[in-house]
Amino acid sequence: MLIRVSYGTAIAMGLLKAKMLARPTTAYLMLHHEGRCRNNCAFCPQARESRADLKKLSRITWPLFELEEVLRHLKEGRFARICLQTVDYPNLKEDTLRVLDVLRTSNLPISLSITPVEVEYLEKFKELGVDYIGVGVDVASERLYPEIKDSLYTWDEMWKFARDVIEIFGEGRAFIHLIAGLGESDFEFLTSVQRAYDMGADVSLFAFTPIKGTRLEHGKPPSLQRYRMLQIGQYLIENKLQRVENFEFEKNGRLVGFGIPREELEELLKENAFMTHGCPGCNRPYYNEKPGEEPYNFPFKPKKGYAKETLRRFG
Repeated sequence: MLIRVSYGTAIAMGLLKAKMLARPTTAYLMLHHEGRCRNNCAFCPQARESRADLKKLSRITWPLFELEEVLRHLKEGRFARICLQTVDYPNLKEDTLRVLDVLRTSNLPISLSITPVEVEYLEKFKELGVDYIGVGVDVASERLYPEIKDSLYTWDEMWKFARDVIEIFGEGRAFIHLIAGLGESDFEFLTSVQRAYDMGADVSLFAFTPIKGTRLEHGKPPSLQRYRMLQIGQYLIENKLQRVENFEFEKNGRLVGFGIPREELEELLKENAFMTHGCPGCNRPYYNEKPGEEPYNFPFKPKKGYAKETLRRFG
């Protein structure tokens, strides 16, 4: 049985030899499928109509290895958990169960990112060691969702799936993925963030990354300034320090304030607001940016004072 392994994960496990700027603290794996995904997300290399390299997901290369070989090398990586990514194809559910049955012998907690499945499959995943589920809403705007996702699953079906996950796994165990920079307004983005936390889900933020061969290959990633503002907004919402309806937006939906005095905001905001936000043990190094650039999501804690510095730069 073959499985894809993210490039950084393969290095950490000793399957490849290369240098790393930041060591992944989670083992990122992806189900192997010969063809493309049944969905046609405009940003994704795996999409139905994409011309991109199938070895890619976002800007990361995922080489193929034998699953048993990966299992033998997992301990060398000193990982906190496994994160299993999937693409959508006819035998997805059965293949996921087969791979999980092998991976559970590692005794590591497992996160699974998957398109909507029936509740009975969620229960089976839980029995096989899965404790968090990633829900790829991706597009934070209901207005743009049908065009950019071009998916078998509607906007409402994705949010219903998140509710099903919470029902089976508990509050905070559904991680809703949202990608900044797909044409949505700040108001749309942060309204979706608020919706997720209100229903008992959590949120993982990503920055749009243009990939050659995808429908959005000529798109532009979000500015670092905008992304930092959205991260601050998420941090305040997640920690119940402020609600989106109290934020300040221009008529076009652009975020211009958080409804909190600057001095108070400087005291509330911590450096971890700008770190990768995901399941316990997830740091996802350089998933959206090239090494050497200031990352959208820091894979490690930024230097002390970075939060105040960011407010002075961008807030």
